[in-house]
Amino acid sequence: MAVPVSIMWFRQDLRVKDNPALNAACDAGKIVPVYIYDTDSPQSREPGGASKWWLHHSLHALNARLNGHLQVFKGNPKEIIPRLLQRFKANEIYWNRCYEPWQINRDKALKKTLLEANIKPYSYNGSLLWEPMQILKKDDTPYRVFTPYRVFTPYYRNGCLNASEPRYPKAPPARITYGDVANEGMKIDDLALLPELSWASGFSEQFHPGEEGAADKLADFIDSRARQYKSNRDIPSLEGTSRLSPHLHFGEISPNQIWYAIKERFGDSEDKSIETYLSELGWREFSYYLLFHFPTLPKKNFNPKFDKFPWRKDTAALHAWQKGQTGIPIVDAGMRELWQTGYMHNRVRMIVGSFLVKNLLLSWHEGERWFWDCLLDADLASNSASWQWIAGTGADAAPYFRIFNPVLQGEKFDKQGKYVRQYCPELNALPDKYIHKPWETPPVIAKDAGFVPGETYPNPVVDLKASRARALDAFQQTKE
Repeated sequence: MAVPVSIMWFRQDLRVKDNPALNAACDAGKIVPVYIYDTDSPQSREPGGASKWWLHHSLHALNARLNGHLQVFKGNPKEIIPRLLQRFKANEIYWNRCYEPWQINRDKALKKTLLEANIKPYSYNGSLLWEPMQILKKDDTPYRVFTPYRVFTPYYRNGCLNASEPRYPKAPPARITYGDVANEGMKIDDLALLPELSWASGFSEQFHPGEEGAADKLADFIDSRARQYKSNRDIPSLEGTSRLSPHLHFGEISPNQIWYAIKERFGDSEDKSIETYLSELGWREFSYYLLFHFPTLPKKNFNPKFDKFPWRKDTAALHAWQKGQTGIPIVDAGMRELWQTGYMHNRVRMIVGSFLVKNLLLSWHEGERWFWDCLLDADLASNSASWQWIAGTGADAAPYFRIFNPVLQGEKFDKQGKYVRQYCPELNALPDKYIHKPWETPPVIAKDAGFVPGETYPNPVVDLKASRARALDAFQQTKE
């Protein structure tokens, strides 16, 4: 009796370990591993430039793990999958679920098509600790209606932590047997994902895409930084975070692997650093939860009162922000870190976001679009939820009237200016006292440092005090 052949459709799960769909497919028989670069996604949601760089290298890493058997395609999965099933004489297909709105709709339609053709589609949770449909609250009504949470703390503490324990990570398949079929796909390099310019040259100095790179990052974090996470995570000059977000987005590691690696190393520790780090995984879950239950999150204000907010249009100010030329050192350092490395420290993400939507009074959509193109960890759920959070328009958001002062933020979290000096070297000669407010440098000190305001470094594009007042005035319009 011939061993059945099935398709294993890789998506945002580019790994062999703890891959529920891959395990199930291998248990069923021979597999044909497939990846499809989806050209049918909304035009604005094609992977950004930085994400394409990562995807290129991640696919190569996965293909190596699969001994060169990964078949790669480009096009509409709804058209490609039925054709491949017929070509490979396969009557089953396995995949792990995705949660972007158009992917959910596509998968539903594809399942219907396949079932009508007597093809069995099997889907699994391979990327979340708790799926969004699992965690609901009971409303205090006579009918006890179940509704989505809108605030993080009750979602995480009352919903997630009181739900079933997350699935324990699966070992890689004991054996992968590949179907004896021709390779119908294209070469990974022919997807042309790498940027044409040298823009991405600094990415590889910071990250190594692939399952092994993810495992190394996790092991290094647990061994050297996890115990200091709470105290060091806000210091941008330190590598105080795990930097696992790009690996998580592309599914080179699962949150389950991280969750249990932390738990097994530190037990049920009451260490605030461990508790805080696990809650950050919870924030990632909350972002996916919001996107699932409120699929307009990337497009519309979660809080509709901001629909009449008077956002400005200012191309020059936006360009200065994008290129790290605002004249505000901590903001410029963050934007240059993003451009040079494809990453930005989380504390600095909040600072540059607040500056854009409050001091510059530009829409959070502008920031979300730029981050989508420039971040290696660009993720629809996290990016949308985080920008709405900092803009005050989102779920459980920071109030709009809470405006970060970037000078005070810099002085608090980058006291000696190490981070600013790394990415704004033109300010290197300034004393610590003026590194975050170079416009206040006394002329004699500026002269000794060879610093010429407006020439060595830009003057601020806005007055911080005046722009704060302007933002608060604009906020009043949401109340009228």
